[in-house]
Amino acid sequence: MNITNIKRVSSITILSVLLIMVILLATGTGAMHISGMQVLAILLNKAGIHLPVAYEENMPGVLWMIRLPRVILGVLIGAGLGVAGASLQGLFRNPLADPGLIGISSGASMAAVVMIIVQSALPVFQHVPVLNFYVLNLAAFAGAVITTLFIFRIARTGGQAAISTMLLAGIAVRALCESVTGLMTYLASNEQLRSITFWSLGSLGGASWQTVAGVAPFVIIPLIMLPRLAPALNLLALGEREAMHSGVKVPRLKSLLVIFATMAVAAGVAVAGIIGFIGLIVPHIVRQFTGPDYRILIPGAALSGAVLLTVADLLCRTIVAPAELPVGIITAVIGAPFFLWLIIKEKRTIPA
Repeated sequence: MNITNIKRVSSITILSVLLIMVILLATGTGAMHISGMQVLAILLNKAGIHLPVAYEENMPGVLWMIRLPRVILGVLIGAGLGVAGASLQGLFRNPLADPGLIGISSGASMAAVVMIIVQSALPVFQHVPVLNFYVLNLAAFAGAVITTLFIFRIARTGGQAAISTMLLAGIAVRALCESVTGLMTYLASNEQLRSITFWSLGSLGGASWQTVAGVAPFVIIPLIMLPRLAPALNLLALGEREAMHSGVKVPRLKSLLVIFATMAVAAGVAVAGIIGFIGLIVPHIVRQFTGPDYRILIPGAALSGAVLLTVADLLCRTIVAPAELPVGIITAVIGAPFFLWLIIKEKRTIPA
């Protein structure tokens, strides 16, 4: 086993163990405290393995119906944002790239805000309240996908997607989406404005097993497929011409990266709202310890994103308990100072 494989195995092992510990901590923390051993005993009891650990009768219900769906949803969304951020940074060959750069988040936000305004005007939503939740999720997902496909279509020239054109188109479309979002916010009533504000700051508060089941396929597929593109991303880092000479089908690689990144981010935004900085800073954090090899960086970003969002959600529901902060505030408080530190660090390394 060479040094790269050793680094990959050790990094993934450490991050996996850390994620398991964070899951046990987050699942057991709340108004009703459940210790790590009690969490393990309840989980293993479902699998038919009985540990000699005592726990209260109502603990399994709290864990299975309230805590665990929220934690699993946070793990899935965090992993999706992390792996999407790492992949897009490789696509743009720019460490400042993130899922918002090509309009994924802004498209989802615009569609969701429009749907919040429209819901109150259509009688069907008043008579069938369950539609409110699902239509909002579908609208956000569709908005993200349509916006990204539109930008990708603009950027295609001669059968290839020009990265610089995609970047410029993303900036323009993002500004357009934000202007529509601002107009809808201006027209919103007080109740709609509260919904828009809470949704735009992100929250895992509506988690359920049904939500997890709806998000899982759209995140698991990118989590499986994007690491398979890591060797090609390593070659793309040398330049498009060098990658093509090495046998990489660059146009196909760009398309797959955009499709899978959009799937992961759009699914998360659709059910949890806008959660910033995960896709931007997580790849930076992992890169500090593992280096630029995408065979390590992509799975490492997935695990680190899951850890960071799970910890952020744990903080947002415990800091001001019994109230709850939007998780986007916590990720911004964690992410912005770290990102500023990275900028200062890079500035010092650049010769005058």
